[in-house]
Amino acid sequence: MTNQTQTPAANQAAGRADAQRPIVALGGGLANALPPHVWFCVSAVFHYLGPAFAVLLFDQVGVLGMAWLRIATAALIFAPLTRPWRVFARADRAQRLLLLLLAFGACLAVMNCSFYLALDRLPISLVAAIEFVGTIVVALVGLRSPRNFAALAVAVIGTLLLIDVKWSSDPAGLFWAFLNGALFVGYIVIGHRIAQAGYGIAGLGAAMAIAFLIVLPIGFREALPALSSPQLLVAAIGVGVCSSVIPYICDQLAMARLPRASFALMLSLLPLTATLIGVIVLRQVPSVIDCVGIAMVIAGVAMHRPRAV
Repeated sequence: MTNQTQTPAANQAAGRADAQRPIVALGGGLANALPPHVWFCVSAVFHYLGPAFAVLLFDQVGVLGMAWLRIATAALIFAPLTRPWRVFARADRAQRLLLLLLAFGACLAVMNCSFYLALDRLPISLVAAIEFVGTIVVALVGLRSPRNFAALAVAVIGTLLLIDVKWSSDPAGLFWAFLNGALFVGYIVIGHRIAQAGYGIAGLGAAMAIAFLIVLPIGFREALPALSSPQLLVAAIGVGVCSSVIPYICDQLAMARLPRASFALMLSLLPLTATLIGVIVLRQVPSVIDCVGIAMVIAGVAMHRPRAV
C-alpha cells in the first residue's frame, strides 16, 4: 500500500515508532534494566545542573546566547534521532497536529529564554519554586478537590516566603520567573496532547526544531563568542546536553513505566535539587526563611493529586 493511501491510524502508529527510536538508541536493555525511579533521579539532577552551569557562562556568552546554544544543541541532537521532517510530513491537519507542534515549539523557545533571564537575576531555588506552583494549578484544573486547594495554598505561601523583599528589588526577574512558570504549564498541557496523538519524543524533536528557528534571530548574535572559542563552545554544548537532552530522555524513560500520580509526586524533589545545586555550583546559600519556603513548596507539590488516567 502506498503512503498516499495510509490511514490516519497508520500514520499515528508510524509516529509512535519514531517516538521510540531515541529510547532504542540509548540501548534498550539498559532502559528497562534500571528502575524508572533511577531515570527520574538522573533527570532531577540534570534538570537544574545544566542551567546552573549556564549561569556561570552568562558573562562570556550572554543570557539569550546561552538559551540559543541550549536549544540549538538539543535540536541538532534530536534531529537524527527523531527525524522531525517526517513528523511534519505526516502531520494530519484534521488533528491540528501541525498547530500543536508550532505552539509547542514556540512554548519551548520562549520558556527557555525566560528561564535563563530569570536565573540571571534571581536564585535558582526561587525560580524553581515559582515554576512548580504551576504544576499544582494544572492538577487543580483537572481535579478540583479540597486536597488540591490546600496543596496550592501551601505552595503559594511557600513561594511568597521565598519572594520576600524581591518584589521591590527585582520585579523584572520575577516577571521572567512567572512567565517561565506559566509557559511550563503550557509545556505540560501541549506536551500531553502531542503524546496522546502518539508522537512522544518524535513530537519533542519536531518542536525543538521549531524552537531553534524562533530563537535564531534572538540569541545568535550573543552566541557568536562561543562559536569562535572552542572551549566556550564545548562548555555551551555540555550545558545543552545537560539541560535539554538528558533530562527530557530520562523523563520519557521514567514516564513510560511510572503511573502519572507517582511521577507527579516525585516532582516535589525538583525544588530541593534546585536548591542543593544552587548551593554547590552557584554558592547561593538560602536563609532559614528561604528553607521554610522551599519546604512548603515541596510539601504542596507532594500533596497535590493529579487526575487519574
